[in-house]
Amino acid sequence: TARVSLNRIHQISDVEPEVVERPEPIVLDRVRGEVTFDDVSFSFDRNGPTLEHVTFKVRAGETVAIVGSSGTGKTTLADLLLRLLNPDAGTVRLDGHDLRDLSLASLRRFVVMVEQEPFVFHAPAAENIRYARPEATDDEVVTAARAAGIHDFIATLPHGYETVVGERGDAFSAGERQRLAVARAYLADPAVLILDEATASLDPVSERQVVRGYKELMRGRTTILISHRFELAREVDRVFVLDAARIVE
Repeated sequence: TARVSLNRIHQISDVEPEVVERPEPIVLDRVRGEVTFDDVSFSFDRNGPTLEHVTFKVRAGETVAIVGSSGTGKTTLADLLLRLLNPDAGTVRLDGHDLRDLSLASLRRFVVMVEQEPFVFHAPAAENIRYARPEATDDEVVTAARAAGIHDFIATLPHGYETVVGERGDAFSAGERQRLAVARAYLADPAVLILDEATASLDPVSERQVVRGYKELMRGRTTILISHRFELAREVDRVFVLDAARIVE
């Protein structure tokens, strides 16, 4: 049994990554936050394209929402912007740079995503937040937690910010894990923040706290909300509607 498991581990570790850097990538030291999708298409080869000829621009500092039913490609847009995937056709740009020309480390320093089901480490709450920026001070961690609406909850824990959240965060509810991840993203101080259904597990009061927090901290920065919640969509500058793999409105 151990030999079979080890062989499977070797199979996975030997897979060549699809996304690789160029030999001498551009290293960004400053980002304004302009995002452009230029005639982008992508497919998982599952009965048709996931995205087809998608073109739009998000201005630096703008807050937009991307809405649409499940399976329309909303999360794929986010994965392409983080360059977890490469488009089959077209170009994704950050401040005019083709993402394929950028170093992955600098791209992901300035573009941060909070997912619907974020990963939480078996570690203290403070360490989970500080993972985004290990050199952050205690005050900065608390500021990020307040903005994410989770400070008051952490303050009630037996050991406060030193309370271990459990394996995969099982000592926290789904909503509390999401708020912890939102705090981590705020602490990273990104130029572009992507919230991929990041408030899906929150109650209306907690959601309003998160909205107030991101509006304050992301002022002047680019924010992309992927959501089906109209409460969030009402807070943005523009809304893009995805349907049948295309931007339709």
